[in-house]
Amino acid sequence: MPLSTRRAFVSSNGLRPTTTTAMASALPRCTSVRLPAAVATVTVLLLMSVTTVQSSQGDKEPVYRDCVKQCVRTNCTGARLRGFQSGQPRYMALTGWTCRDDCRYQCMWTTVGLYQAEGYRVPQFHGKWPFARFLCFEEPASALASLLNGLACLLMLLRYRSMVPRQSPMYHTINAFSLVSLNAWFWSTVFHTRDTYLTEKMDYFCATAVLLYSIYLCCVRTLGLRRPGVSSMVGVLLILLFTSHVSYLTFVRFDYGYNMAANASIGMVNLLWWLCWCWQNRRTLPYWWKCGLVVLLLHGLALLELLDFPPMLWVLDAHAVWHLSTIPVHFLFYSFLIDDSLYLLNTEKMGVKVE
Repeated sequence: MPLSTRRAFVSSNGLRPTTTTAMASALPRCTSVRLPAAVATVTVLLLMSVTTVQSSQGDKEPVYRDCVKQCVRTNCTGARLRGFQSGQPRYMALTGWTCRDDCRYQCMWTTVGLYQAEGYRVPQFHGKWPFARFLCFEEPASALASLLNGLACLLMLLRYRSMVPRQSPMYHTINAFSLVSLNAWFWSTVFHTRDTYLTEKMDYFCATAVLLYSIYLCCVRTLGLRRPGVSSMVGVLLILLFTSHVSYLTFVRFDYGYNMAANASIGMVNLLWWLCWCWQNRRTLPYWWKCGLVVLLLHGLALLELLDFPPMLWVLDAHAVWHLSTIPVHFLFYSFLIDDSLYLLNTEKMGVKVE
């Protein structure tokens, strides 16, 4: 894209921050040998799709940077800044949208318009595709999908509590897992509503916490009921791993590639552990297939992230599709947890050895 064309476009457009979505609407916007190999292939594909995100093509463009500088200098000081603040809707102010943020949002669409006019592919900005803002929601589809996942998790937790007595051996562990999951979906919703330094870190860290706790859940179910000391030691190890992970990303370097590699490795351990247990109990537990299908679905659906296409209608991207696709999985997973918890309770009453 010729630099002279870009500069001419910026200089000919007077940009003023708005507190609505006008800019967005104005522009178009242990099994067989094959299983470990398949899982490894999925993991490698996910890792190959990750790059360290410091900046993106769109926010490196001179047209974008010059546009932001001009907009901030013209509109984000003195009387114009006071006018912006007084006219800004309360929900925008409460979610932290500033005059500079609004300039960046408008200039993003200015740059997208130039790219499209000259036939270039839509670029990313600050590691993300351009999304049409709805009210205060930066990524409306992903925020809605995260909220629906959280609601599905909450609904099934309430169902679990109503159907499973507290005396069931896995009752408290599953309740704790559900609370960790609800916390993660809450922060995912917040992050997709408003992307800030804090909300991004909370989204990433809470997602890792769910993965680690899922390993603990698996450990308690497969080993801990007969050997409580083993699950306790694994729990301590997982806490240390989580602390080290968060400390490195917070105080040393926030490395997106490392974070994805760590989460993919944790997920692979979780997947293989659960599948081995399912295979070993396929003849004794009639509901074993629910667990196997859930872990396969969760890891298979993660491949949707590889699509990484510009958002359709400037709203629906691959990440949102991934989140939407995981909503039904909660119902199947908790169906397994209910069946298994009731089975454990009955076998404990009968004095039968737990498998």
